Amino acid sequence: MSARPSLNPAVFRMASAHFIADAYSNLYVPLLPVLITRLDISLATAGTMVMLYQIATSVSQVGFGPLADRWHPRVLLVAGPLLSVSVLSLIGLTWSPLTLASCLVVGGLGGAAFHPTAAALVHRLGGDRRGLAMAVHITGGSIGYSLGPMLFAPYVDRFGIGATPWLAIPGLALLGLVFAGMPSVRPFGGHGRSGFAQLRPFAKPLFLLYSIVVLRTVTAMGFATFMPVMLTRRGWSVGMAGVAVSIYLFTGSVGGFLGGPWSDRFGPKRVIVASLVAAVPFLVLAPWLSGGWFVVVMAVGGFFLQSTLPVNITFAHQLAPVSAATVSSLMMGVAWGTGGLTVPGIGALADRFGIETTLTWLALVPLAGAACAWPLPRGTGDGHSDQLEASGIVGV
Repeated sequence: MSARPSLNPAVFRMASAHFIADAYSNLYVPLLPVLITRLDISLATAGTMVMLYQIATSVSQVGFGPLADRWHPRVLLVAGPLLSVSVLSLIGLTWSPLTLASCLVVGGLGGAAFHPTAAALVHRLGGDRRGLAMAVHITGGSIGYSLGPMLFAPYVDRFGIGATPWLAIPGLALLGLVFAGMPSVRPFGGHGRSGFAQLRPFAKPLFLLYSIVVLRTVTAMGFATFMPVMLTRRGWSVGMAGVAVSIYLFTGSVGGFLGGPWSDRFGPKRVIVASLVAAVPFLVLAPWLSGGWFVVVMAVGGFFLQSTLPVNITFAHQLAPVSAATVSSLMMGVAWGTGGLTVPGIGALADRFGIETTLTWLALVPLAGAACAWPLPRGTGDGHSDQLEASGIVGV
């Protein structure tokens, strides 16, 4: 039996760029305590800034995806992270809420240009190991996002918030190394129509996958947002609560990495249904536990919940083998952004019914995601090439 081919080196380049871009995307939140004092802004204003950034970096992907299908994807791949790193590093120089908002929006647009384009390229380069390729790419971003505060907060403590522009230097240098020698990339839409026009025949399965991503995101963000509040109210220190959240996010990254190759072997539908159902009992139980048991059970729940992260994107490309960047923008930016917009509503429920009760009910939401996956076609597994993909799409 012949050995399976290794991943295209460009996949690792994209994963590295994803690591850098997402690390800098998490520059704002760790600096909030300093920015609130310096700019004299309220918590409500700080939250509005987060919302504006999410709209810029997530929802706006719906515009950049079709652009990558029609125009020059390589420009978006390179210019997006360069813009994001350069502008977000200027946060420390902002002198008013307006300038801070402008910095976040422009930096967020850089990330929005990169994400759907990079995901489409990784899918194209993945060959018959697209689940693994997407897992590598997504995990690169997840690890970068989780390490961002650990990299930037100590720097600001040492040199002051006014020194943040210097943070752009290592990021830009690393991006220069990553993108050196990148080949030209043809648009992802093929010939003729591209963008949303080509997706109409695939509207039903894409809507089901979109719904799955939204429901998973609602659950994941709800737990990540309100876990620290719940734990500190129980007497945990802010630092220990942060460690618990970091463990939850890290195990989710591990689950996302393994979910990709599992989908290559067993098929994406099976992985989506099994992982979402498996996450529920752990997430239901965790809010009622304490100490180390809480951390362990929560970590296992996060592992299963996030193992669907790369699978949904790869499966969407299989089911709709056209306009790959537009598909990526729907499954990543728009779906993630929609899920994130529900967090204030979850907070209102927690105010009324209590955090533990709200999180318990929230833990049942992945079952609705599994139900959405049930009508989907089986897809492919066992390492075989996807038979649903149209010829001529794959290749750089």
